[in-house]
Amino acid sequence: MDSSLNIYFLAKDTVAVQRNPVSEVSPDGILVQLQSSLISTGTECICLQRNFAPGTHWDQWVKYPFQPGYSAVGVVAEVGSAVTLLEVGDRVALPARHAQYAVTAANRAVKIPEAVPDAAAAWFYLACIAQNAVRRAEHRLGDDVVVIGAGILGQLVVQYARLLGANRVIVIDTAPARLALAETHGATHTLNMLSGDAEESIASLTQGRLADVVYDITGNAAVLPTAFPLARRFGKLLLLGDTGTPADQRLTGDIIRRGVTLIGAHSSNPPPSATDYAHWTHKHMTELFFTYVTRGQMHVEDLVSHRYDPQNAADAYAMLTEDRSHAMGVLFDWTLLA
Repeated sequence: MDSSLNIYFLAKDTVAVQRNPVSEVSPDGILVQLQSSLISTGTECICLQRNFAPGTHWDQWVKYPFQPGYSAVGVVAEVGSAVTLLEVGDRVALPARHAQYAVTAANRAVKIPEAVPDAAAAWFYLACIAQNAVRRAEHRLGDDVVVIGAGILGQLVVQYARLLGANRVIVIDTAPARLALAETHGATHTLNMLSGDAEESIASLTQGRLADVVYDITGNAAVLPTAFPLARRFGKLLLLGDTGTPADQRLTGDIIRRGVTLIGAHSSNPPPSATDYAHWTHKHMTELFFTYVTRGQMHVEDLVSHRYDPQNAADAYAMLTEDRSHAMGVLFDWTLLA
């Protein structure tokens, strides 16, 4: 394949679809024709709007022209001479940019079980990010869990918390549609309010004990100080939403006075390959996610709210930057290209 249609952010608030040459496949690489790719709505909107402070890790990462995307599904179109575990025609999940064709190392792709549809498999990378966070939390059976932010990561955390045996999963958001989805997928209680107004409600639901684990998945720097009071004494606060202005995040006296532990979780936390001390790599977490989907223990296909022809990428991002409260899973359908 000589060329590929690719989605780019050419500058702040500027989206373009361009045709570019496809790189040669190395001996240990594969060429994949994408079928679907999932927009990471929070991350990609921050990148497009340049909604981050100078000198941050965002500033170092986002250089225009910038190619967004990292959670895709496709069919192997070519394999390198040294590749033995994949063959042409295999359906794979891979951390690829939004593009018609992607060239990647074969060991970065994971075969998709036949029972897992593309619309579910495309969630794999976001599912790994959420799964990594719940591992960092080291949940115990019967935990009371608070999830602040019912976006795509929040919806996944709700389902993982349910699988881990949480007693209560309490979701806080100001978008009723998101709260309804969370309730459908395992939330025991939903609170349509700001986290700063939720302490009394959380105390009431937990008989005054507060939450064992609180997740801040908003990406809003102002939320962190309001999340601390929702955790019980010696509870945990997981910071999963990556803000573009980390210097604006503020600690509170809850860390010292009540022993609340703050834990950060990021997609770069897992090791790149399995070792004797860290089994849960992205590959193994992806395979586990597919197992849960196959068993019917996790449901993400019904979280897909929008599908776009990649040639209309500018419309997709315009919708998300104007008001994404009614959007959840937003897919680019690469099979629509002629």
